[in-house]
Amino acid sequence: MTSRLPFIDALKAVAVQLIVLHHLAFYGPMSDHAYALIPDLISWLSQHARAVVQVFLVIGGFLAARSLAPAGHLVSAQPLRLLLKRYLKLAVPYLIALVIGIGCATIARALMTHDSIPEWPTLRQFLAHALLLQSILGYEGLSTGVWYIAIDFQLFALLLGTLWLARGISCGLGRGIAGAAIVGLLLVATLALFSLYHFNRDAEWDNWALYFFASYALGALTFWAANAKHAVRWLLLIAVAVVMALLLDYRSRIAVALVVALALGLASRYGFLVRWPKSSLLAYLGQISYSVFLIHFPICLIVNGLFVRVAMADPWLNLAGMVVAWAASLLAGGLFYRFVEGPAQQGFRGLRAAPGLT
Repeated sequence: MTSRLPFIDALKAVAVQLIVLHHLAFYGPMSDHAYALIPDLISWLSQHARAVVQVFLVIGGFLAARSLAPAGHLVSAQPLRLLLKRYLKLAVPYLIALVIGIGCATIARALMTHDSIPEWPTLRQFLAHALLLQSILGYEGLSTGVWYIAIDFQLFALLLGTLWLARGISCGLGRGIAGAAIVGLLLVATLALFSLYHFNRDAEWDNWALYFFASYALGALTFWAANAKHAVRWLLLIAVAVVMALLLDYRSRIAVALVVALALGLASRYGFLVRWPKSSLLAYLGQISYSVFLIHFPICLIVNGLFVRVAMADPWLNLAGMVVAWAASLLAGGLFYRFVEGPAQQGFRGLRAAPGLT
């Protein structure tokens, strides 16, 4: 299952642009000076565009279900190997991006003084990042958004562990593959409901996968629902459960996750997932979205520093600087994919888990 999915690539392409623009709007100083020209747009990007993180959470769950358990039961007998492969896929480009980010932050500190520039890291802080434990251990992030990589890994591990547990329960009951699929679906749905109705409503849990599992599981459950008999009914049931949770405690992030999940489910059911939109640009931007996500903030720091020197407080020049930073982020993301993420992915293709016992 390595072929590109145009619909998902398009969602990722749009979402990563909004993430870059959100960080440009939220972290000055260019946006502080450009605010006078487009206050409403900068305010919206600063406060609301971050909701597109839900796009990546839902897509992550959808693709994880597609690769781990396309029929609802775990297809691999080597979950630890899968977990290692996932860590390497995330961490190798991420760690290289962190090193680049540390260098860019050093340059940015020489150009300007601003509280968005990370301090020089300690060894323990860097090791915590390498182990994806920085938020849990209370370390400041070395780049904006690195918390997401740690959460993505936690979520994958949680889904994988849940499916492995379901397989063990089913084998213990003598129910086989069909039983494992049913138990797996029930366990994932139960965890999703706990997250939706409890953990996601308490910000104290936002360093842990359980806080975000509602959105991630929406993606996984949507994948299974879209490929089941009476798919529309299952999708409707998912929607009802989420809407009831929103009536109890409205969260815009969960509303966005539901819209994305339903879009994925309907696109999968009716064939749009693999054949629409036919855009090479969106396909490419979707393909490099992780690289753009990893590298954009260090690039934006340097552009901010340069324009502090050149543009001073001129709103038009600072607005132009934001556009330059956006374009430079995409260019840097493309180069990072070409020379780092792409080659790393090629190397990981040899690290495959053996198929599960049937």
